[in-house]
Amino acid sequence: MSRTARWRLGLGASAFLLATAVVPAPAHAAGPAAVADYAITVDPTARGAALDKTMYGVFFEDINRAADGGLYAELVQNRSFEYSTDDNRSYTPLTAWTVDGTAQVTDDSGRLNDRNRHYLSLGAASSVTNAGYNTGIAVEEGKKYDFSVWARADAGTALTVTLHDFGGTLATARRIAVRKSGWAQYKAAFTATRTSTTGRLTVTSSAAAALDMVSLFPRDTYKHEPNGLRKDLAEKVAALHPGFVRFPGGCLVNTGSMQDYSEDSGWQRKRSYQWKDTVGPVEQRATNANFWGYNQSYGLGYYEYFRFAEDIGAMPLPVVPALVTGCGQNQAVADEALLQRHIQDTLDLVEFANGPVTSRWGKLRAEMGHPRPFHLTHIEVGNEENLPKEFFARFTRFRAALQAKYPYLTVISNSGPDDSGTTFDTAWQLNRDARVDMVDEHYYNSPQWFLQNNDRYDSYDRGGPKVFLGEYASQGNTFTNGLAEAAYMTGLERNADVVKLASYAPLFANEDYVQWRPDMVWFNNHASWGSANYEVQKLFMTNVGDRVVPSTATTTPSVSGPITGAVGLSTWATSAAYDDVQVTAADGTTLLSDDFSSGAARWTHTGTGSWSVQDGAYVQTDTAAENTMVSAGDPAWHDYDLHVKATKKAGKEGFLVAFGVKDTGNYYWWNLGGWNNTQSAVEQAVDGGKSTLIAKPGSIETGRAYDIDIKVRGRQVTLFLDGTEWGRFTDDKPAEPFRQVVTRDAATGELILKVVNAQATAARTAVDLGGARVAGTAKATVLAAAPDAENTETATPVAPVTSTVTGIADRFTHTFPAHSITFLRIAPRRS
Repeated sequence: MSRTARWRLGLGASAFLLATAVVPAPAHAAGPAAVADYAITVDPTARGAALDKTMYGVFFEDINRAADGGLYAELVQNRSFEYSTDDNRSYTPLTAWTVDGTAQVTDDSGRLNDRNRHYLSLGAASSVTNAGYNTGIAVEEGKKYDFSVWARADAGTALTVTLHDFGGTLATARRIAVRKSGWAQYKAAFTATRTSTTGRLTVTSSAAAALDMVSLFPRDTYKHEPNGLRKDLAEKVAALHPGFVRFPGGCLVNTGSMQDYSEDSGWQRKRSYQWKDTVGPVEQRATNANFWGYNQSYGLGYYEYFRFAEDIGAMPLPVVPALVTGCGQNQAVADEALLQRHIQDTLDLVEFANGPVTSRWGKLRAEMGHPRPFHLTHIEVGNEENLPKEFFARFTRFRAALQAKYPYLTVISNSGPDDSGTTFDTAWQLNRDARVDMVDEHYYNSPQWFLQNNDRYDSYDRGGPKVFLGEYASQGNTFTNGLAEAAYMTGLERNADVVKLASYAPLFANEDYVQWRPDMVWFNNHASWGSANYEVQKLFMTNVGDRVVPSTATTTPSVSGPITGAVGLSTWATSAAYDDVQVTAADGTTLLSDDFSSGAARWTHTGTGSWSVQDGAYVQTDTAAENTMVSAGDPAWHDYDLHVKATKKAGKEGFLVAFGVKDTGNYYWWNLGGWNNTQSAVEQAVDGGKSTLIAKPGSIETGRAYDIDIKVRGRQVTLFLDGTEWGRFTDDKPAEPFRQVVTRDAATGELILKVVNAQATAARTAVDLGGARVAGTAKATVLAAAPDAENTETATPVAPVTSTVTGIADRFTHTFPAHSITFLRIAPRRS
């Protein structure tokens, strides 16, 4: 996942009413009870694409506290006193701890081990208390919890360990005698006497003692695995029946230093995620700075990922760094020895997963509790690199080494962080020329984009590399988003001969530690709930089928006029000055002329930032503010030319010049020098969710005045930079709200008719099964809700409803509700 992509995300589309905002209802429909007529024709004798059992999976990245404080069941935060300002500027080694008495975090030769560098020196008759995550440590009455600590003392010392909250004790206290023989691990068990979500763990020492790795785990982890996973979160993933698990990232993979541990400099806290750092005894694993702004303990490491994939019957799909950083960093590491070391590390990873117990890394796997191999068949090298040539030069080295030693491996490449643009095109050409097995695509776009691009893979080369859609989402957790994603997924299935793997992203979000939204599963310290998107993914994952049955459907009439809207100016983490704004109609009439000599009264400030007129220009001075939009003009304007002179004064990026501005969530803008001043693009916002329409590499110079011209004619837009045409596009693709696909379940013989009706009009549909002999009833599973419905901890308005539908025949009529996703499982006639 790309941090730069996050900068462009809208936070939802709750007001996105598809039938009115995107595709009008047919002319004969009137009112909310209106019905539109459609037809679906199925050819049961034709053979469509085969659907692999692994087609749909999940992508896990440690973002939004998805690991520590999330899927990893450890209840103690900062258990090894390793938090640092390198992780987060607010952190100290005692973050999440409070001390009563005397205590000091120490880093010296007395440490537990070389990777676990800090420990707590606790004074006599002193105590230390941990606050856990969210509101505290959550415990449930009658459940067991396992405590452990590494400790040493110079004299006889007793530790008293208590679980409590503001209302009193939560379990009977435990007393532990610490021996005078150096570091050792001590354990105790608690049974909660009542339920609490605000618990605290306190360790009190009778005499001076050193403590490290203070831990509390629920006994009831998923599958009762030691060092295990939080049961409710793991069960939600298991309920999807995913075909694969992609891990550990995302931006964790290709960010940070790629260097080795150094005896001179010690552990590098901003080191990239490398698998060897995450295996072996937990107390010997280092902690590290997390790219998303917190600490990661590596308690949930590669062994645990492999084990989890096996437990839920999914294919493991690890991602390793290719020595080209991404996610806004965009640097290629030029160190041959380091490259060779990372290639060898990747070969060693395959040995760890699949090697015999007599091999070095297979032996470690066995020592950790799993002598059997994990059957690794796919591995991905790199993630969203924005330097496609530099990345590919390194990728080919990895691929050659991996396939020479393990020829059965599918080695996956990628196409950068966007669905189109120069990086995407260059990466795909390199992948095609080298006959790469599979290419990972990532994109986060508006619901409208997903409705418009159901046919994206129809034109892909059937003989070229296969597609792994490793990260996608429609920028929101409302049912509108789920509808758009479901409509798009019918196109993924129709093209299953090209799209071999697909996973929504991200998977988890702790509601109190959010760096990215939307997310599939939300949680706090005691509860979890699936989003509308989760319910969509679950419906598709548990009803895949084995082969597509070719079918066609009528479409929805659409009406489109010219691009209309006012104009706007904005910045993103940048100070810029704008001047000489001219808007001229196609007939030459001046619509707006402003040199700011008389102030900026014509402009409305709808964003953040600080705007003022300075030296005859309109200047935004806040270099931290994001989307500082000011707008002027009439939302009904169309067919016009916009001219503006822009100068960057300071900051990270360039200019944002908007047109077609209807309101704060609906507009186009030309983003010049975006993505950390590395790219320029035209983006379209629909109810806050953005999609990229055209993109190219490019940067903006500080202090230089640029002439920016935008010509809008009908649905076509042409853009000029300093008098030279930069690009053009036509935004005329309809957003189709009625989509369908049919698959067959080989085991049952059932036809699975999957219909998405993403409009406010019911769809009365004539279904022709092409002579298929079918039973008279079908099992229906329906997701239907208001477009802005959103699942929460306390309410689940988006949930599947199952029923039996009668009147099924070779030809039948069925009405699919407005704003609905319907799966009909139609059994063959038994005669």
